[in-house]
Amino acid sequence: MTVIVPSEAHATRYWHTLPDGRVQCDVCPRHCRLREGQRGLCFVRMRQGDAVVLTTYGRSSGFCVDPIEKKPLNHFLPGTAVLSFGTAGCNLACKFCQNWDISTSREMDTLADVASPDKLAAAAERLGCRSVAFTYNDPVIFLEYAVDTAIACRKRGIKAVAVTAGFICPEARAELFAHLDAANIDLKAFSDDFYRNVCAGRLAPVLETLEYVRHETSCWLEITTLVIPGLNDSTEELDALTRWVVEHLGSDVPLHFSAFHPDYRMLDRPPTPLSTLRRAREIALGNGVRYVYIGNVRDVEGETTFCHSCGEPLIVRDGYAIEAWRLDPTGSCPSCGTACAGVFEEHPGSWGPRRLPVRIGR
Repeated sequence: MTVIVPSEAHATRYWHTLPDGRVQCDVCPRHCRLREGQRGLCFVRMRQGDAVVLTTYGRSSGFCVDPIEKKPLNHFLPGTAVLSFGTAGCNLACKFCQNWDISTSREMDTLADVASPDKLAAAAERLGCRSVAFTYNDPVIFLEYAVDTAIACRKRGIKAVAVTAGFICPEARAELFAHLDAANIDLKAFSDDFYRNVCAGRLAPVLETLEYVRHETSCWLEITTLVIPGLNDSTEELDALTRWVVEHLGSDVPLHFSAFHPDYRMLDRPPTPLSTLRRAREIALGNGVRYVYIGNVRDVEGETTFCHSCGEPLIVRDGYAIEAWRLDPTGSCPSCGTACAGVFEEHPGSWGPRRLPVRIGR
């Protein structure tokens, strides 16, 4: 059947019709089952006729040039600029969301900026960005827009980066990550109860995504865990999480432990103490994770890349600024010759810690 899609909506691929007449969205494991006019939990994918359409294609909550370290990606083209953007909505419902004004938005006014994939790629090139990042909210829910943008970027030699929770179905996962050069995936906790009660999701699909990206794609992978006091910061859970990373993904996947700050529906928790983040880092290092970072706080040691063989500081950071670069031209330690895992060039970028909001027209 031919589906007529209005100009404000975009055809999607991952859905099927159920025996009872509802249409099931198959982008994420939530599997929203929709009647005519209904939207999924993400709010941006809705049933229109006998199909699911994307209502935010080509629209954004804003564009900004950031340091790549802000994603955070510490081993992917360090020091370079990335053009960041997101849309609205989310397929999880995290009570601690720090972009809740975007992820929970139900107002099209939030999406005041517009740009086609080609315009976005051209803007990234014009602004001197080495990559474009799908961030602020999860690109899983605007998959078609993200994929088309990644394709347009690749034609211009621009890399594509995703910041995602990894809550996605296998077929959609394969398409999205086939077009990505790097991703930071949130591993929000190592407990299914946490995912169900705090995020309205499940842990298993996220672990499947992590393993898929690591072993089945060429996409560079880093992981972030937001450490929340009293919820996912126990020594036992951090030990289990980091052991899983080493056993299932290997020692070379960088792991970022970020500080929680009270926000959205979780205002009753205190900020994460620096001592907790340092404890998490020590547990991870002790379990064999070679590159472990501390984020959302200032901690030079916890932001520095060290040679995992001899301990030489290779990339010294202060916040999002690179203070010292000691990798040799091959991406190896100059002291012992051990290769540092990552995507590096002979010299780092020079963007620094700046944040530059930009406007991009169609």
